[in-house]
Amino acid sequence: MESELETIYEIINDSSIAYKDRIPADRWKEPYMSMDELQEQINDGVIFYCLEDDLNILGVMGIQDRKDVNLIRHAYVRTDARREGVGGQLLRYLQKDQEKPILIGTWAHAVWAIEFYQKHGFHVVEREEQKRLLKKYWAIPARQVETSVVLADGKYDGK
Repeated sequence: MESELETIYEIINDSSIAYKDRIPADRWKEPYMSMDELQEQINDGVIFYCLEDDLNILGVMGIQDRKDVNLIRHAYVRTDARREGVGGQLLRYLQKDQEKPILIGTWAHAVWAIEFYQKHGFHVVEREEQKRLLKKYWAIPARQVETSVVLADGKYDGK
């Protein structure tokens, strides 16, 4: 049986195929996230939660404490489990009992992801504020800052 880490890796790379041809070509690679990159995320404090049925892990979503906010990181659902409420269940679980604001970064052209988060009460942050937040809380290249958006929950006050 695969380890949980291997399953998380597999789900991320299965699900991320949706980004191919949607994100800038210079940001796409295969695998989308290597095992080393996944381990680096965990070492940097991303805690992954999984939703499973009787047989398989269906989706994964991480949360990362970043001082005065929490970041939702790496939210992925198996391709064959999409549109079954997996992402919503994971997001609600991670939001439960959070006192700090929650921020989410995603690709600007991942319209389906943005709409998903908006459906769950998040709003897109103003563009200049997005750039500031992406530089402050995420360790991503400048090119990714240019091509990403940030969404915030109702607790975020813009400061």
